Amino acid sequence: MTSAADTGHDDETSRPEELTVGRAAALVGISVRTLHHWDVIGVVRPSGRTWSGYRLYSADDIARIHRVLVYRELGFPLAEIARLLDDPEVDAQRQLRRQRAELVERISRLQDMVGAVDRMLAATRAGMRLTPEEQVAIFGDDWNPAWVSEAEERWGNSPQWAQYAERAMDRTADEWTEIATATDAFHADLAAAKRSGRAADSPAANALAERHRALMSHYFDCTHSMQVCLARRFIEEPGYAEYYDALEPGLTVWFRDVIFANAQANGIDPDSATWE
Repeated sequence: MTSAADTGHDDETSRPEELTVGRAAALVGISVRTLHHWDVIGVVRPSGRTWSGYRLYSADDIARIHRVLVYRELGFPLAEIARLLDDPEVDAQRQLRRQRAELVERISRLQDMVGAVDRMLAATRAGMRLTPEEQVAIFGDDWNPAWVSEAEERWGNSPQWAQYAERAMDRTADEWTEIATATDAFHADLAAAKRSGRAADSPAANALAERHRALMSHYFDCTHSMQVCLARRFIEEPGYAEYYDALEPGLTVWFRDVIFANAQANGIDPDSATWE
């Protein structure tokens, strides 16, 4: 059977300078159950009781409750709070300085996280920060600005798209021009290597495969396994084959073989490679 002393109701016999558990809880903004618990474990014991068993909290008790709330907000466990308040050997100032340093570090980490989220939100909204006209001017007349939206629709939930979006957000038109120039130079060297009869597994071909991976890193971190998956798409999707074979007949298949050979040299089986 629950006694009146456990309900938090007021007791008419309490002195004006003392508060019953219900009034104390309301004053400091915590629950009666919390004060009961703190009493049981010795964190805050009320200094008085009424004849019927009600807890009575003095002004000093309320001050102690406020100190407990401050320590708890700082992340101290209740057992340590009780020790801080009751053990004269404990250096409360040193403990608070330590906790302050931890809070400052936590705030810094949270600010970094907020900044990263803000960048990702902006990047997701903006994607490539170039107008359609600027994209065509940089990437050539055969560039279709709609490809960016199509790619987002297809891969927008992938970690690689998140990397692309964040990296693209901070790039200037000049930086995009540099990437486009490097890509054009790579394609010219790729076609020249095929034209000269280079073997797909030659050191020169392997170097071209690594140049391709480096170019892809402007957009996302491209592993050898991911590069194999891209090479498969070069064959499977007509747009890629048309582009590469226009540079040099048979270049699409040769480029795929180059990527496969380089992946195999780096311990990746092209037949079982996955997007990872």
